[in-house]
Amino acid sequence: MAKNKPYGDNQRIGAVKGRSQTKTPSGNYVKRDTSTGRFMDVKTSDKSPFKGVRKEK
Repeated sequence: MAKNKPYGDNQRIGAVKGRSQTKTPSGNYVKRDTSTGRFMDVKTSDKSPFKGVRKEK
């Protein structure tokens, strides 16, 4: 059986709940709270998506 060990290594197993992400016209990804719909964070360091956050269609 698979285990999510070692504990405390700061690695998330599975998706982040209550969040989604979409791409802005400038090409950056922005993270959104699904319960309120408010934008939370923009990834400006590079144009790659956030890890573990689902994408909106």
